[in-house]
Amino acid sequence: MIDKNALAAFLNRRLRRFDIALVRPSEVWRIGDYLGRQPAPGRPKPARPPMAHAFGPDDGATKFDFSVVIPSILRPSLADALRSIFAQDFTGTVQTLIGVDQPQGNVAGDISGVEAACRDRPPNHSVLLLDPGYSTSQRHGGMHPAWDGGSLRTVLSYLAASRRLAYLDDDNAWAPAHLSSLAAALEGHDWAWSRRWFVDPRTRRKLAEDVWESVGPGAGVFGGFVDPNCLAIDKLACEAVLRWWSIPTRNSGSAWDADRNVFRVLSTEFRGRPTGLATSHYTLPETDEHYARRLALIAGARAAG
Repeated sequence: MIDKNALAAFLNRRLRRFDIALVRPSEVWRIGDYLGRQPAPGRPKPARPPMAHAFGPDDGATKFDFSVVIPSILRPSLADALRSIFAQDFTGTVQTLIGVDQPQGNVAGDISGVEAACRDRPPNHSVLLLDPGYSTSQRHGGMHPAWDGGSLRTVLSYLAASRRLAYLDDDNAWAPAHLSSLAAALEGHDWAWSRRWFVDPRTRRKLAEDVWESVGPGAGVFGGFVDPNCLAIDKLACEAVLRWWSIPTRNSGSAWDADRNVFRVLSTEFRGRPTGLATSHYTLPETDEHYARRLALIAGARAAG
């Protein structure tokens, strides 16, 4: 009697050097078994009171034309991210869902900036802010291996009351045409993407358009990638991709790269279309390992005119 699990494991070890994996049907549902080596979980953080705040909808709507998902540590820049959503020229109804991972600075979290921004929201916008009272990420002692928010993007994607989903981090922002151009690109397709600008983390000024990294399938220095802040998906057509937001790549050195899995599945299994517009403003993290290289690329591009 052949042990099929042992045989599959043996073949996978031989095929790994060719970047090929033999996956049995039952193993599709056991993705966690294929994480390999991941960073050690952090220590659990002190519990905090759960929190839920809703700002609208003013008309009592329970469905929206677009939903925006924001995993957050309640950075002060979250208010600017929200204002960029409220400034969209998209004329439909927009729902923004903010999920709190681990508040920055203090245990309880300060939402005064969110409240101030939401006082000026347009009537077609609503905001739902949720804090479960604990982190879902192993980074802070939670259950899920993704360090950039644990399961928040997955949970909020399912909770969103729109078929169209876009994603924004709490230190980034969008140009006014972002959602409208993504909505147009999604017509007849499963997902869509914009281009992005690199933004100075201190001055918040645009430095250069990213022509190296987040440039779509089969292009760029990574051989193809789209930043989450540039993405929009049809969540019913692409339902199979939603869980990948909480699963880093195999043998991830940092566990910040679940977005690579999401892009891999989207670009190989679903129909995508670019907007062709750079409408996402990506703040360059100074602590990122690619920060110096990106500055060098920008400097080189400027020198070349």
